[in-house]
Amino acid sequence: VEEVKTVVESAPAPAVAIPSDIKATPVTMPKSGITVESCILTKWNVKVGDKVNLGDVLFSYETDKSSFDLQSEVAGEVLAIFYNEGDEIAVGENVLAVGEHGVDASCFAPGAATAAVVEVKAETSKVEASAETPVATTAKQDGERIFASPRAKNLAAKLGVDLKTATATGPNGRIIERDVREASVNKPEAVVEVKAEVKAESKAPVDVKAFKDEKMSNIRKVIAKNMMNSLSSMAQLTHNISFDCTNIMAFRKYLKDNAEKLNLPSITVNNIIVFAVSRVIKNHRDLNAHLINNDTMRYFEHVNMGIATDTPKGLLVPVLFGADTMSLSEIAVKSKKLSSDAINGSISPELLSGGSFTISNVGTMGIESFTPVINPPQTGILGVNTLETRVKLGKNGEIIPYTAMNLSLSYDHRALDGAPASRFLKELKEYLENFSFNLLADSKCI
Repeated sequence: VEEVKTVVESAPAPAVAIPSDIKATPVTMPKSGITVESCILTKWNVKVGDKVNLGDVLFSYETDKSSFDLQSEVAGEVLAIFYNEGDEIAVGENVLAVGEHGVDASCFAPGAATAAVVEVKAETSKVEASAETPVATTAKQDGERIFASPRAKNLAAKLGVDLKTATATGPNGRIIERDVREASVNKPEAVVEVKAEVKAESKAPVDVKAFKDEKMSNIRKVIAKNMMNSLSSMAQLTHNISFDCTNIMAFRKYLKDNAEKLNLPSITVNNIIVFAVSRVIKNHRDLNAHLINNDTMRYFEHVNMGIATDTPKGLLVPVLFGADTMSLSEIAVKSKKLSSDAINGSISPELLSGGSFTISNVGTMGIESFTPVINPPQTGILGVNTLETRVKLGKNGEIIPYTAMNLSLSYDHRALDGAPASRFLKELKEYLENFSFNLLADSKCI
């Protein structure tokens, strides 16, 4: 077998002979971004034997940035499924096959090409090897490193399977859950032990200290890493300011009441703030910038506004590129589309990076003030808080109620000082308090 392996590694692999008349189509793991090399299959929506139509969701998957649903581009019957939920799959790898009922789609199975090479080279080398002998195997020698996914390691620990006995079929020779399950077949006592434990637990009294450990999702781990990196590598400071919302609330009501007549989309308070920030920040270039390698400032000509979005998978920050070149209506329409795509997992990874500044709005949850964390390598982030009713004294000493909002600016003190950060907030406050007048003076306007 070692001789066979040597020959295989040194010779080019011929393509598997796939009949030209086979009525089946492989469905591959798509490339979701330039840097993405593999994805995690998170959920199957079909099983072998199911009929699928164009546009049906076959499975869901996630990268380190977002989650997606794969829609079928072919119609037919699901003939074969090559991976399980939780498996890490290389981009371009066949995930399943769809075609006419009864067609043998085994030729599309991942590893089929490698198996063919083994068989051919075994003949030429005159080495007797079993056709079932897998090529992609884990290291068997002591001291050699074994590559396995976290899910595979957890399952192996639960079933009492030695990873050295598992045959790796994952990307780049990695052991995945399916490999552990197959290895456990040869160790039935482990299954018996697990079943015995479950049976024993069912008779046990209620454990009020019970808990459940769950591995963090890829997206959650990336968020955690970015936040820790942000707080540990920057000199972050937060300033707060409040402004009178009377003007923007009256202006928004006018737009809402006349939306049909003016042929306008729904305009939110957040759309108004994005518009205002995209104009004001151009006068404060240190905030519309990146700090690179601790010693270089990268200033952007346009405002690429990151809009923090709460999604089922966690916090994502889609970017509204060139926000300063858009009208208020364009910002409303494109922001809504970005948010929707981020929430349902269909957003392109290219729209999740490249922002020059970020806005995070938690006002809808009633938050009065918070400390937003900067998204590196950006130098600032604006937190938008809830609307509050306050009172002020009129010219004659009368008490006048009004609507106010608090804004929280976190900035990197390495890139700018407190005075310029405060000047930005002061100008933004004045712009928002006179929004309708500033908007009409803008070339893009509504």
